[in-house]
Amino acid sequence: MGRMGPVIPSVAVPDRVRVLRHGRSADRHAGRMETLTARDIAAATPTSRNRVVDLLRVAALSVVVLGHWLIAAVTVRDGRLVSGALLDLAPWTHPLTWVFQVMPVFFLVGGYANALSWRRARERGTTWAGWLRGRLRRLLTPVVPLLLVWVALLVVADAAGVDRAALRTASQVALVPTWFLAAYVVVCAVAPATLWLWERFGWASVVGGLVVGGLVDLVSLTTGPWWVGFANYVVVWCSVHQLGYAWLDGRLDGTGRRLAMAAVGAVGLVTLVWAGPYPVSMIGLDSSAVNNSYPTRVTLGFLGLLQAGLVLAVEPWLTRWMARDRPWAVTVRLGSRMMSVYLWHLTVMVLVIGAGLLVGGAGLGLDPLSASWWLSRPLWWALLGVLTLGVVAVVGRLEQVRPLTGPVPAWRPVLATALGCGGLGVMAGQGLVAPDGLRWWWAVLPVAAVALLSPRLAPPTD
Repeated sequence: MGRMGPVIPSVAVPDRVRVLRHGRSADRHAGRMETLTARDIAAATPTSRNRVVDLLRVAALSVVVLGHWLIAAVTVRDGRLVSGALLDLAPWTHPLTWVFQVMPVFFLVGGYANALSWRRARERGTTWAGWLRGRLRRLLTPVVPLLLVWVALLVVADAAGVDRAALRTASQVALVPTWFLAAYVVVCAVAPATLWLWERFGWASVVGGLVVGGLVDLVSLTTGPWWVGFANYVVVWCSVHQLGYAWLDGRLDGTGRRLAMAAVGAVGLVTLVWAGPYPVSMIGLDSSAVNNSYPTRVTLGFLGLLQAGLVLAVEPWLTRWMARDRPWAVTVRLGSRMMSVYLWHLTVMVLVIGAGLLVGGAGLGLDPLSASWWLSRPLWWALLGVLTLGVVAVVGRLEQVRPLTGPVPAWRPVLATALGCGGLGVMAGQGLVAPDGLRWWWAVLPVAAVALLSPRLAPPTD
């Protein structure tokens, strides 16, 4: 599975762009970043900043975007769209998901940033409600235009008589990215509590989280109702999130310790797949009785140990690379709009496929997995990339959210968390269309959450 300001930190460029030092914001002129040279950006970056955090965030979301575009194996036959997924068509790709299912890396980075931000907020005397309000505004505001566009598209298409099954599939595919936001919103809301657990119990809190995640799976897959498994969206991802706390606190220093954690993750993951009911693919399969990602299973917790250990083992090399002006400047520029890229990349793909159908299937006639299909993938990526960047140029400025100060009633961010998580979660799983009509009100819930956090509703300050 964002560009979230201090939620996942951005660059610090005083005087000419907004300053974000893993949680601190100042000047509001972030739109001028494109005028800065690589040397300007590097010179304005605090020496204390861990640039690898930014790099891993950009890299993880980039892999997700390219992976989604690759997995879509669609073709047009006799004027009709035949949809498919690469993972279902090519079982040999399943082990590759241990590399390309990179959401654990994002939660690792989120843990690092959230711990740093919350500790600084505590030092300033900021309340949990005030801190969470800032987090939620940066997370949820960029998704508002996406939801409004989809509601408008669906209303028009439904009125024009477009098949509702096709609309349901289109909205489901396009809104898949919202599952991550649904989970991350809750993980952020409870971050102060999970950080307290880490500070109090250390690694035992991570182990305990994975044990609880395993018990949730046991109940969900055996005696209990299957939906109990959705608890692991919080339990498992919070456990991976805590690895970021360990990284920040120096509890993962040393290549040996990091590789040891990776080994634990690998052994646990292999054992669960070999002896348990879990499939090899860490990305959901329509053909599998058990899905590792819907709902989240404890396997993704062990994948988090494996991936975090491996990427942190090469942190010294990545640090040296990020010390160079040009790679750092590229990371900053990509990172400043990465949430918008992530949110819109599947909408762009769906619209391109729809446009291809309208003109007789142009560009969609290749058989998936054929040599010509594989050779065309770079062109497919390039087309979708250019169009996505065009969309991001219009909507990307919403990622710069003005920070608010002053008190806020706790019920507002709590209710906003519930509305945002509920609406986004349902849309990620079901889309916005049912056989008997549109379900547009699910899109209204996250919009209402953003409205609850609006500065116009903020209480007056002295």
